[in-house]
Order: sequence, then C-alpha cells, then structure tokens
Amino acid sequence: MNVHQNARMTVHGRLLLIRRVREHGWRVGDAALAAGVSVRSAYKWLARHRAGGEGALRDRSSAPARSPRRLPADLVVEIERLRRQRLSGPQIARRLGLPRSTVGLVLRRRGLGKLAALEPRPPVVRYQRAGPGELLHIDTKKLGRIDGIGHRITGNRRHTRRGAGWEILHVAIDDAARLAYSEVLPDERKASAIAFLDRALAWFGRHGVRIERVMTDNGSAYRSHAFRHACADAGLRHLRTRPYTPRTNGKAERFIQTCLREWAYARPYASSSERSQAIDLWLHHYNHHRPHAGINALTPAARLNNLLGNDS
Repeated sequence: MNVHQNARMTVHGRLLLIRRVREHGWRVGDAALAAGVSVRSAYKWLARHRAGGEGALRDRSSAPARSPRRLPADLVVEIERLRRQRLSGPQIARRLGLPRSTVGLVLRRRGLGKLAALEPRPPVVRYQRAGPGELLHIDTKKLGRIDGIGHRITGNRRHTRRGAGWEILHVAIDDAARLAYSEVLPDERKASAIAFLDRALAWFGRHGVRIERVMTDNGSAYRSHAFRHACADAGLRHLRTRPYTPRTNGKAERFIQTCLREWAYARPYASSSERSQAIDLWLHHYNHHRPHAGINALTPAARLNNLLGNDS
C-alpha cells in the first residue's frame, strides 16, 4: 500500500484505534486523541470496519467509479494492434479519428511510446577466444582536430570550434588478452587501414602474438579488394560484422569509449599533435598498469603472459 505522505495512520494504526474502542472500552474521543486524528475520522474508520472488516481499513482507490468519457476498451486494443504494425502515433490518430494526444497517452500507458519497445532486446551473447591472436578486433573513430579548447573540455556548447576538420583513431585489440594497439591517422581510407593493419600485426608480433583472424565493421576501406588481399597476404581470415550491429565488434567499441574517456578528452590539449603524442604513454598505461574488469582485474600484459605461459 502506498501511504500518503501526510497520512496520520496506516492500516495498523486504524486497527489499533478500533481495538481500543471495541475491545478495551476506550471512548471514541480518547482513541481519536491518542491516534492524532479527529473524532469524525475515528467514527469513519469504525463504520468502515463494521461494514467490511479489516480489509475495509485499506485506502480506497481515488479512481472515479464512473468515467463516461473513457476510451472504449476495443479502441485501446485497436491502437495497440496498429502500433505493433509499426504505425506512428499521428498515423494511428488519423486512421481512428482520435486526437493525437489521446493516442500518445494510450501508447505511453501500454509501454509502446517508442518503437524500440516493439522489439525485445536481443539476448547478450558474450564470447572470448581462448588464446591470444585467435581474433583481433579493428575499428575506427573520428576525432575532431584541435585548434583550441572546445566544448568537450569546457562543457559549454558556445565554445564549439568549427572547420578544424577530422582525424581518425584506428584501434586494434586482442580478443583474449585485451592487449591494445592504436594510432591517430589523417583518414580512414583503404591505404591508411592497410598500413595500420601491417603495423598492428608487427606490434603484436613483437609481443609474441601471431594473429589468425581480424574482425572489422563494413566500412568502405574494409570492404575493399585491397584490404582483402592484405589480409590474405598476411595469412589472416577476415571477418566482418553483420550490418548495423556494432555490438558484434563490441570489444573494439568498448575500447574506443575507454580511449575517449581516459585519453582523448581526459585533459585539455593545445593541439592535435599534442594529443596524438600522448596516446603512446596512455597505451602503455592501459596495457601494463590498468586493471581490466573483463579479465578478472588483470592488466592486458599480465593476461597475455598467463595465456602464453610466461613466468614474468
């Protein structure tokens, strides 16, 4: 029961008042005074108890007994049926000759105010490769070039700086160890993507990791014949995510968010080059000193050593 914030008594207090009057012989006025309510209120609860027992001591619904202008139940059902056919609120209102506000109210009450509510969320499928190098996630993220302190640091949208252009963060992260490599490049064209892939493979190789598979999204660079040939020449199997499902490449997506929060926008940079220079130091911290919740609070370097069977 939701008790009103100014209510003097709960159901238990009302029952105590009635017992004092009927079982202990208290005068109604004395019982009302002890309960902190008026005599009139005490008589009200006595009458309700006499008519319906303890169940009648609960607060009654404030809904009116009659609602002549309430929308008929069959119309409510029809609104829901049309909504499940993915019609918008205004379309339903026009079809049924109802005010848009009425249709919107019904949809919100039914939990169908947003189209996303029509389709249940797909179950979360988590996976992790057993060994390092079995799968390398690669992705990119646009970063605005820096020619001064902008709104991401100041929090003031009036400090937005226009016309500086973009540069691209390229990331590669191992599925099993979470060891990560990243660069800031001028673009995300196929030549840059292939060059980044070559350098990433060499970097992971220096850490004792031989890459077997690469997963990317469906960007034009990754769909190019040149990138396909580069993967084939390196002996890699190239996997692409299903269109419009970035969660398939979720480890790269999550690593990008970490990059943005802990490196790209963690402090003000005077220029893009200053930010780019800071990424190497941050990557070392990420790989060797920052515990990762997804691998039992180990660092990626420690996780890699465990998977490779190294003692140090």
